[in-house]
Amino acid sequence: MQNANTLRIRRLTPADAEAFREIRLEGLQRYPASFGAAYDDERTQALEWFGARTADHAIFGGHASDCALAGVAGLLVPSGAKMKHKGILWGMYVRESARGTGLAAALVERVLAYARGVVDEIKLEVAPDNLAAIRLYRAAGFVEYAREPRALKIDGTYHDSVSMALRF
Repeated sequence: MQNANTLRIRRLTPADAEAFREIRLEGLQRYPASFGAAYDDERTQALEWFGARTADHAIFGGHASDCALAGVAGLLVPSGAKMKHKGILWGMYVRESARGTGLAAALVERVLAYARGVVDEIKLEVAPDNLAAIRLYRAAGFVEYAREPRALKIDGTYHDSVSMALRF
């Protein structure tokens, strides 16, 4: 694990659209069962669309030892009056080169720090076979509350999803 001082986490802005697009598409393409979004849907989006996502959502980016964006995680706060108390942690992805550095935990903690005082709880969805992610979320305090069979259908194959939540 790297020294926490070598990890840099910051909120992304529309100026980060190109780097965000690159890492987002990498995650969607390499791990399609880990995301509700599809690579083919997002790869055709204009760069401005990715910039707008950084403006509309609290998306945090992390850098490990080099300058390249090595990980991302976002917080969506629904706008509806009856739902805005529950944020959604989404788009969590750390490049293989930065795994084992503590970057994933630092990203989750940064999202949680931002979310405290903004929402009462955070929900997320995770693939049941992504044991490293489940361990990460449990260590951060998330608890499983449901499993949705056939949550995603990718190339004719169904994939379940585990729902987890953390109340503040």
